[in-house]
Amino acid sequence: MTKNVSIRARLALAMGFLAALLIIGGLMGVMGVLMSNGDVKQLYASRLASSEALSQSNVALSRARLWLYRIALDPASPEVEQETQTARDLLSTSKKAWDAYRKLPFSGPEEAQRATDVNSKFDAFVANGLDLMFGAIATHDATQILKVWKDLPPSLFIDVSDGMDALGAIQVVTAREMFETAQTRFHWFVGIAIIGIAIALAAAAFAWWSLQRAIGLPLARALEHFKAIEGGDLTMDVEVHSSDEMGQLMSGLDAMQGKLVQTIGAVREGSRSITTATQEISAGNLDLSQRTEEQAASLEQTAASMNELTSTVRQNADNAKQANEVVRNTAQLTERGNLATQEVVQTMRGLSDASGKIAEIIGAIEGIAFQTNILSLNAAVEAARAGEQGRGFAVVASEVRSLAQRSATASREIKDLITDSLQRVEAGARQADSAIGTMEAILDSVRKASALMNEITTASEAQSKDIEQVNRAVSEMDHVTQQNAALVEQASAAALSLKEQAGKLESAVSIFLLSRAG
Repeated sequence: MTKNVSIRARLALAMGFLAALLIIGGLMGVMGVLMSNGDVKQLYASRLASSEALSQSNVALSRARLWLYRIALDPASPEVEQETQTARDLLSTSKKAWDAYRKLPFSGPEEAQRATDVNSKFDAFVANGLDLMFGAIATHDATQILKVWKDLPPSLFIDVSDGMDALGAIQVVTAREMFETAQTRFHWFVGIAIIGIAIALAAAAFAWWSLQRAIGLPLARALEHFKAIEGGDLTMDVEVHSSDEMGQLMSGLDAMQGKLVQTIGAVREGSRSITTATQEISAGNLDLSQRTEEQAASLEQTAASMNELTSTVRQNADNAKQANEVVRNTAQLTERGNLATQEVVQTMRGLSDASGKIAEIIGAIEGIAFQTNILSLNAAVEAARAGEQGRGFAVVASEVRSLAQRSATASREIKDLITDSLQRVEAGARQADSAIGTMEAILDSVRKASALMNEITTASEAQSKDIEQVNRAVSEMDHVTQQNAALVEQASAAALSLKEQAGKLESAVSIFLLSRAG
């Protein structure tokens, strides 16, 4: 039955039982201490205090009686008053002590009854004895004092004193009984404590034995299995004898051993497969490495050819750019010539217009010269009519006529020159207009040539860029091929290393013994 109880439950039961014993033992100890404290408190507060009060009351009462007896022996003594006061003080002390005793708890009805009787006797002794004596002493009559003392019956004091002694004996008997009860209780608690200790020791021994069987033995067997696994032996059978935590541990160990057997077997098969695969991979990598090197060599030759082609295309593109620049410059020069020709035509037209205006001015000058000539003729006629008086005026008119003729001659010559120049300017303007048409035709041809050269330049540049891209692509392919060759070599080296690691792994797992037959 205990095999199916979990270790946690066993520990809980053991700890709970020991805790219960501890609680019971602690409660019993507390109860014993409380009872002992109650007994001690009752002994001190009741019995000892009662005995002390009784003793104090009895002694004070006896001493007061003795002082009164001394006064009766020598009533004429000068110390009678002082002795009387001392007796009164002792009587008061005795009464206080007696009242204190009566206020304390009694041990039982018997003590209460006796205390009542003693109290009556105490009052009778005081009233019928001591008060009479104090009254006689107050008279200062020696004969009366002695007579009262002699008539005072001794039984009054003896009854009170014996009663107090009897009450004191009751306190002693009660204290003895309480002590004996405390001793009995002490021995009872000691016996129970011994039994509890024995039960606790037995429970601890049983718990140790149970936990040893539940934990110690399975742990020892588990350690044996772990040592066997450490040595590579996976053939030991794991025995499970319980369903508690240690049984679950052994079941887990059995499952773990089974998984290890499967895993190591799979690792062995995998290492063998890896060894075979790495050999094939290594051979394939060598073949691939050779082919990649050949491809790299071919790509290097292709890259060299593409470099040469790129250089040629780049040179053609440069030449096309230069030709385009020349055509563009020619077009610019032709445009400038066209503009200059147009400016010449405009200038010639301006000269033609100016020549027309000059002709008009010369015509005006000729008219003025003609009018001047007529005026001079008229002046000469008038001067001839005047005779001698008009001779000077005739000379002037003659000179004016001469100047007018000369001006008319010069005007005709200038007009002829301007007419000839105007004809030549018009001929030059016609030639300039023809040159403008020729220049515009040349400019159109140059523009078309420039457009064609631009297209050729753009195509050459695009071709150069495309060839450069192809060249870069071939270079990158060459670089990638070289990297692939390096990676193939690394893969070949990794395959060889993997082969070595697979061999080491197979050697490492070969130490495990998976079955007795193996």
